[in-house]
Amino acid sequence: MRPLTEEENKKLFEKLAQYIGANTTHLLERKGEEEYVFRLHKNRIWYIPKRLAKLASCVAKTNLMGIGVMFAKVTHNGNVRIQVTALDFIAQYSLFKIWVKPTQEQRFLYGGNVTRGGLGRITEATPKYQKVAVFSMGDVPLGFGVAAQSTMECRKCEMNAQVLFHEADIGEYLRDEDRMT
Repeated sequence: MRPLTEEENKKLFEKLAQYIGANTTHLLERKGEEEYVFRLHKNRIWYIPKRLAKLASCVAKTNLMGIGVMFAKVTHNGNVRIQVTALDFIAQYSLFKIWVKPTQEQRFLYGGNVTRGGLGRITEATPKYQKVAVFSMGDVPLGFGVAAQSTMECRKCEMNAQVLFHEADIGEYLRDEDRMT
């Protein structure tokens, strides 16, 4: 387990900023709590308390599977891909949100896009192609995706038009259980 390089940090924070904007500072500067850091282990970026990072340095790399919250994976070509395991933080700090009607929840949780007919609410002034957090109508975080339409376009489009492109959802815990760690 090692600290992220400058390039890895840049890529991670650029990716996170697409979802949570300037709220990325809240991840590292948590008031009233201990300091948190990002660490890389086996091509995965982990978000952990600094105290645990120091303790993990005593464990052999081959024996350590993971520690903390897996935020992202680093692909073979060096790109960073945010994982659904970071959903709690993305949902908490997200600037733009979409709420899905109960009739479309299952479709989204199986990896499908959301149509206008399944859109419950959307944050005002959401731009087109903006990364958004997806919630059920009961405010349960379901995943995240990309807004296919702006807020204004959503009001005018047909009921079967795509309003959200799927990126990740909590159903991945079941579908890809063997590949999550």
